[in-house]
Amino acid sequence: MQKSLSLTMRAALVAGVVGLMVGCSNVTPEQLSAVEAKASEALAKAGSASANADKALKTATDAAAAAQAAQSAADASMACCNENKSRLDSMFEHAMKK
Repeated sequence: MQKSLSLTMRAALVAGVVGLMVGCSNVTPEQLSAVEAKASEALAKAGSASANADKALKTATDAAAAAQAAQSAADASMACCNENKSRLDSMFEHAMKK
């Protein structure tokens, strides 16, 4: 959400700069074209950065889910290990009583 807001603000800023440049009487059409080209390039780069950020967020979310699954498996293994230890201790104590 913040990325799209930032992108919108950048586009508005570029439009404002272009508007100011159009309002000035000493700006040549070539200068205006150069500014428009730079603004378009900046907008394209911002779009690319936003797409990359979305990919990074998805990758991080997937990694967090994988880590949670691994933690669950580790917890289950530890519970099994603790249960086996308790059984062995009980068996040892029972054997020592005889």
